Amino acid sequence: MRRRLGLLATLAFALLPGLALIPGHSLAQDKGGVINVATIGEPPTLDPMASTADLVGMTTQHIFETLFTFDDKWNVIPLLAETMPKISDDGKTYDIALRNGVKFHDGTVMTSADVVASIERWMAIASRGKQVAPYIDKVSAEGDNAIRITLKKPYAPLMSLLAFNNSAAVIIPKSTIADPLTKFIGTGPYMLKERKPDQYIQLVRFDGYTPRKEAPNGFGGARKAILDEIRFIPVPDANTRLEGAVSGQFDYVDSLAPEGYDRLEGSKASEPVVLKPYGAPVFVMNTKQGMMTSKTLRHAIQVALNPEDMLLAAFGNPKFFAVDGALYPEGYVWHTKDGIQRYGSGDPEAAAKLMKEAGYDGKPVRILTSRQYEFHYKMAQVAAEYLKAAGFKVDLQIYDWATLTTRRADPALWDIFITHGPFPPEPVLNGWMSDSYPGWWSTPEKTKAVEPFIAEFDPAKRQKLFGEIQKVFYEDAPVFKVGDFNALSAKAKTLEGFHPSPWPYFWNVSTSKK
Repeated sequence: MRRRLGLLATLAFALLPGLALIPGHSLAQDKGGVINVATIGEPPTLDPMASTADLVGMTTQHIFETLFTFDDKWNVIPLLAETMPKISDDGKTYDIALRNGVKFHDGTVMTSADVVASIERWMAIASRGKQVAPYIDKVSAEGDNAIRITLKKPYAPLMSLLAFNNSAAVIIPKSTIADPLTKFIGTGPYMLKERKPDQYIQLVRFDGYTPRKEAPNGFGGARKAILDEIRFIPVPDANTRLEGAVSGQFDYVDSLAPEGYDRLEGSKASEPVVLKPYGAPVFVMNTKQGMMTSKTLRHAIQVALNPEDMLLAAFGNPKFFAVDGALYPEGYVWHTKDGIQRYGSGDPEAAAKLMKEAGYDGKPVRILTSRQYEFHYKMAQVAAEYLKAAGFKVDLQIYDWATLTTRRADPALWDIFITHGPFPPEPVLNGWMSDSYPGWWSTPEKTKAVEPFIAEFDPAKRQKLFGEIQKVFYEDAPVFKVGDFNALSAKAKTLEGFHPSPWPYFWNVSTSKK
């Protein structure tokens, strides 16, 4: 079984070189320095279990850690676990040894009791934890420094779910467990000092942190806290973020519009950072309540939208996007063209016929979007015009990102919301694969396609089975994938040791600025 998992990881995480985490970190030896990181806004929470927002994962991965993480090839490797698990021949028992002497930020030492309580909380409240919970029989302590996860039946994506930093299975002290979380105490190289909403989140080096002994490797290996402080500063306006990068006000700036590339190239203070391909923007439909519970009406949306026009409006430069309906681009092992015939028609007349068939009653389609991700807003504007041309009434509702992620949790408040994300190394890590992710896609057809996929460990068979999932994705139409895009951010020229990733991290990073 361990050999099969190794083969699975090698194949499943074979990403395009442009998105691979870059190995070969060079660690500065001197400690010191403060950096300012401009983000798209205020995170809705600092509880990494409670949100799938990338902004939450990006920030909190410095505070909290998981049992496992990903290396520079997207293979799962140990982090708080001492080694990779011992897996029984039937694939149902995972014995996990824990690192000894790992300290939480409050000075207490992590034990198996903390790990068991944390994983149980994750299964209860996190959307990704809820995905795996039906397959887990129990999580038990095996002495102070080991746990056992016993499954009801084999579940191939388990290790990826335990390693992911989004809706993450982070380990926290058992004594702080609450819902909602009120004490943000982890094991990470940085700890929370102060949070002033809409002003900054201040993290400081945790001097009690003991890094792993291995060389830095993607998100894994030695994580060294070189900087004294990391300040995450919400800057909702994209132009303000760009000007802050060009002027040298910020050391790292997240999520910039492609038209800012030339400004960054000419800047003395900063330089552009491009991840290619980064991921996909998507329109998520509310299949739980309201008009989008009608599959025929979802098909009407699917037929009405023109992805190329939306991508042009959002990114302008064709170098920053690709019109592609496949859930994974070419070069990924999960790439398949199965089911994509429904993608990209942009035919309002055909959509109007489907609307009539569905009995559309003229109620406005409530679309949630945010200008903090300006490309979301631009796509929403184009989409609204195509939907109006088909005969829909449209109510475009614009919120800050934190409010949007709060509102999307209530199925009574929306019909479509716009989001985006990277291409995760394991398909089950896509938010829409979880029945509890906002949109709440859960149908017998989905279950029939997903169950064989998550039970199968053979890589070649999993590739074929994912094609069946993509077919159901397009037939059920719970999400409209707009296309692929490349992400632009900026880093100060004084920032040293930084390596791009979908979720930027600042351990092993130093600054030469005075």
